[in-house]
Amino acid sequence: MDNLNTHAPGSLYETFPPDEAKALWDRFEFVFTPKHGSWLNMAEIELNVLIGQCLNRRIADLDKMRSEVSAWEMDRNSKKAASTFTTKDARIKLKRLLSNIR
Repeated sequence: MDNLNTHAPGSLYETFPPDEAKALWDRFEFVFTPKHGSWLNMAEIELNVLIGQCLNRRIADLDKMRSEVSAWEMDRNSKKAASTFTTKDARIKLKRLLSNIR
């Protein structure tokens, strides 16, 4: 889950009666993503690139869209345009966090 302010108890209490808000809050276990460097950020960036380079126009049918996205994906992958952040890089950058997991 991202760190939006809508993911706080106050948002439920603004939307639902107190008893219902409390019951809903108790049903969830929240696991928040890091504020910076989340893999979701990388996914969002790639989706925005896809939209800007490929899907920024009307595409008449689903088969044509699949074909266009597939061609965009093959081109993007061949250029290794996506993240170059490797597992080795992650272990270095996240050393402090990973040492707590063992």
